[in-house]
Amino acid sequence: MRAYVLQHYGGPEGSVLMDVPVSVPRPRDLLVEVRAAGLNPVDFKFRQGKLRAIMRPKLPFVLGNELAGKVIAVGSEVKRFHVGDRVFARVAKDRAGAFAEQACVDEDLAAHMHGDLDFPAAAAVPLAGLTALQALRDELDVKPGQKVFISGGAGGVGTFAIQIAKWLGAHVTTTASKRGDALVRSLGCDEVIDYTAQDISKTDGGFDAGFDLIGGQTLNQMFELMKPGTKIVSVAALPEPQTAIDLGGSRALAALFWTISYGIRSRARRAGIGYRYLFMHPSGSDLALLAGLIEQGKLKVILDRTYPFARIPEALAYLEGGHAKGKVVVAMS
Repeated sequence: MRAYVLQHYGGPEGSVLMDVPVSVPRPRDLLVEVRAAGLNPVDFKFRQGKLRAIMRPKLPFVLGNELAGKVIAVGSEVKRFHVGDRVFARVAKDRAGAFAEQACVDEDLAAHMHGDLDFPAAAAVPLAGLTALQALRDELDVKPGQKVFISGGAGGVGTFAIQIAKWLGAHVTTTASKRGDALVRSLGCDEVIDYTAQDISKTDGGFDAGFDLIGGQTLNQMFELMKPGTKIVSVAALPEPQTAIDLGGSRALAALFWTISYGIRSRARRAGIGYRYLFMHPSGSDLALLAGLIEQGKLKVILDRTYPFARIPEALAYLEGGHAKGKVVVAMS
């Protein structure tokens, strides 16, 4: 089968489309004929070698973290799925493999596709949708009536985060350029800050929860907007020691995260704000919840561009450019 394979860390030249052996399902696996796969910043960061402190698989390694397709075989212990089912999933982090014509997925990580949801849209949901859901519902515990600040609302995670925060009953403020303003408002955002023309720190504060998708100076400014005793969750800045525990990492990894996040954690303490870095966890049950919201019309999937699988290097280059509004996916022929 054809797959997009990482042969060595570094630039785009280290990954190629090539033939690899067909995946063999384990007892609890679904073997999925991949119809579409979603692209995410973690894909090019992994290719660059920036995640080697967390995960260092043996190369060559088939890339890709989320997919949608049809089940073509099931393992002997699979209970909830059958051949022919349409499914989508965020694959296991240590297995990846979504950028391929076929992929194996543990049944606990997959969910059924409902209604008229097509494969490209479904493939865009898992990583970004789960990240937004787990940050807002689990880490930030967003409640009705609270004020939530989301940076970068027009991006892949941001478009889901705005809608999920509104579903949870929050008043939502986000940052976006003029090009993204109409998009984030169409998703229900209450207030939009044009980060190209406005100083975020000059915004009226009093926010109950912060979800950082940008990092850097934007995160620093967000600390000035939060109520004392509240929390910011980031997926764009630096991991802190608790992250190492979440990943099942060693004391050495926790010490590394303690060191690299010291500046941010100090900034948070001075502001009286909690800081947390989130690595989302794959979850079929959470995906089923998102599928239900999509079917009910409470969650829209925003696709920026869909590329054919043969042009996946071009698709990743576009995503890496940082201008996508919504998600970028590749569709198999």
